Amino acid sequence: MSRVQSSAPARRTAVIVLMTALMSAVFAFQLNASMLSPALVTMEHELSSTAAQIGLTQTAFFASAALFSLFLPRWGDLVGRRRVMLGMLAVTAAGCVLAALAPTVGVLGIARVIQGVSGPIIPLALIMLHAEIPDPRRYAALMAVLTAVNGGIAGLDALLGGWLAGTFGFRSVFWVMTGMAIIAMIAIAFGTAESRSSRSVPMDWRGVAALVAVLAGLYFAIDEAGRLGEANWAIVGGLLVLGGAAFWIFWRLEAHSSHPLVPTAYLRQRRTWALLLTTLLTMTGVFAVMNGIIPALAQDPATGPGIGAASVSWWTLTPYAIAGLVMGPIAGQLAARFGFRTVLRAGLVLSVLGLGGGTFLAQDALPLQLLVLSAALGITYAGMCNIMLNGLGVVLSPDDNQGYLPGLNSGAFNLGAGLSFALLVGVQSAIGGMSGPAAGYQAGIAAGGVLLLLALATSFLIPRPEETGDQPGARSDRTERPDQRVITAG
Repeated sequence: MSRVQSSAPARRTAVIVLMTALMSAVFAFQLNASMLSPALVTMEHELSSTAAQIGLTQTAFFASAALFSLFLPRWGDLVGRRRVMLGMLAVTAAGCVLAALAPTVGVLGIARVIQGVSGPIIPLALIMLHAEIPDPRRYAALMAVLTAVNGGIAGLDALLGGWLAGTFGFRSVFWVMTGMAIIAMIAIAFGTAESRSSRSVPMDWRGVAALVAVLAGLYFAIDEAGRLGEANWAIVGGLLVLGGAAFWIFWRLEAHSSHPLVPTAYLRQRRTWALLLTTLLTMTGVFAVMNGIIPALAQDPATGPGIGAASVSWWTLTPYAIAGLVMGPIAGQLAARFGFRTVLRAGLVLSVLGLGGGTFLAQDALPLQLLVLSAALGITYAGMCNIMLNGLGVVLSPDDNQGYLPGLNSGAFNLGAGLSFALLVGVQSAIGGMSGPAAGYQAGIAAGGVLLLLALATSFLIPRPEETGDQPGARSDRTERPDQRVITAG
């Protein structure tokens, strides 16, 4: 058999090994993000705490994940992406062990902050994949497979978490997370090659500190505003001022740094602000609808079908997650043929139509209708928009700074999630208080549709990757294990 004839099977095997390793890391993050949702009440009882205290530990995790996402992908560019990924997984495993042994809710909160280091796993995995698969069409297809689990592993993660908590206690959930993180470490160590940027510069830690302060100010301001009538608006205003001042400092630091975290020239470009704005608007328009308004409507006995709390996920979140998981690879194939932006816009248009239909279900909705709506949004948002926005963050990144845009984009996703609850649930509560619950549900869903229309408009400002003037980022990488370069030959 000739070398040419044997190279294709070798490439396929190498890609399978690479994808398996990266998928294991994505699973490790996803379990930390979604597996605890059905176990929160059990945690409250076993730790003799309150729902508010347990909720605060969840907020701590997602805030930590957002902050680490800002700079760890960039650090991977400089010191090695596999090295940083292994470090993230090791710290995550340590946080899981601490959570499993936590004697109090305070220790649990510290453990969840530590687990938040897993937040950048998905963007970093996509960068590592791009470093090995520079072909745009092939990358689009494989990227979609990795990102498809971002909305939940077909709902099985939540179901498993609920069963474990109910059968063995909440600590068993964290031990399963620990095992998955260790498996992912082994897979990454043996299944991926080390890669980094060809340009070696010191890490801009001053810029990191300022940018973290920006996101922290905005994130906690949104979180406080989301309490609506109970919010302390003086704190909200103070945090917004803090975030604005931190951004001014960040801009000044980056403008005068010889090795900035994010050059100000990139911040001015459409590939940065147009993508981040589209991501923020899209996430704000959908997240609270799927994770708050529709489940609340489903459980409402007066306006909705009155589905019990134990069953509501089967009719809303599970079909949403399954539909997104199934649609993801299909969306990747479509992106390989028609481009990321086209599939993103198609997903946004279809999501707007889905939310438009959802406004008519706010009066006497049937369980089957809510299931269909949830599955439709799973296809259009989770399976199309979410995946394309993640992919654009990677393919639009410049040669010399491939980690900054995926990191900032991850921050935009997290900000959008918090803003979604503050804004859409606020609209629902305000209109519902004046015109009745049905009108409130309709207004909240309609507000989400308006935001998606704005996201559709801003998506036309996102440039094509070839319009940025950069060569594909992966081709300027240095890979330290030449034996695996066969992966890039496809």
